[in-house]
Amino acid sequence: MSLKDFLTSRTFLKHLLLAVSLVLFLVIFTLWRLKSYTHHGESQAVPDFSGLTVERAEEIADDNDLQIEVTDSIHFDGAQPGVVVEQVPVPGFKVKKNRIIFLTLNSTTPEKVNLPKLNDISFRQVQALVENCGITVGKITYEASEFNDLVLKVTQNGVELKQGDVVEKGSTVDIVIGKSSGSLDTPLPELIGMSFTDAKNTLTIYMLNVGVLIYDPSVITVEDSANAMVWKQYPATTNTKIVNIGTSVDLWLSLDTLQTGVLSPDSIK
Repeated sequence: MSLKDFLTSRTFLKHLLLAVSLVLFLVIFTLWRLKSYTHHGESQAVPDFSGLTVERAEEIADDNDLQIEVTDSIHFDGAQPGVVVEQVPVPGFKVKKNRIIFLTLNSTTPEKVNLPKLNDISFRQVQALVENCGITVGKITYEASEFNDLVLKVTQNGVELKQGDVVEKGSTVDIVIGKSSGSLDTPLPELIGMSFTDAKNTLTIYMLNVGVLIYDPSVITVEDSANAMVWKQYPATTNTKIVNIGTSVDLWLSLDTLQTGVLSPDSIK
């Protein structure tokens, strides 16, 4: 039989068809198994693990066929020690089953900082140095001195601090400022319409203290108190323009935009 006759014979065509069918079947079967193995097209949103302990995060990860791995710990103000403060991927990101979610926990030990030289320099310089260390200025008082506006000492919980002392980052220090004979005055800032955080920072700049805080019923949570707006202050700038440094300013705060007269960001379209 010639090659031409063989290639056109029914036997050859039958075996060729079987071979092509077998190859096609193997390709389709392989692709189907690969898709099944990799869960092609199947994904789910990553849960939000922030604020959770590792134990609770593991439970939620198991319920969602995910895995977690703690990769780091940092000190984060405002969060409980040992809870999740960061995650990768972020909440809502689409992932496949058995994906590892990397977590960062809030350190159980607050970060420490060494104090620079803070006495015998101006209050403005001390304020900048303290803020650069991640510390906040608390109560401001003054004592008799031949030099105006020089910081005499810095204290924490009634204990005087020296250069090189170690304190917790995020903690508060009190400052004593020198005052010579005569009056050491500062302008009284207008705080109406500011958030509590901005008002506190402004008072610090003017070397004044936060006095009594009066919240109305709209302020419920700690977050509310930080976001509440000042709608009244005492002393008021309408009848007092200049005050002594260290003066306490009482603040009335609210989240009610009708009370404060200030539109919240959500109400601005």
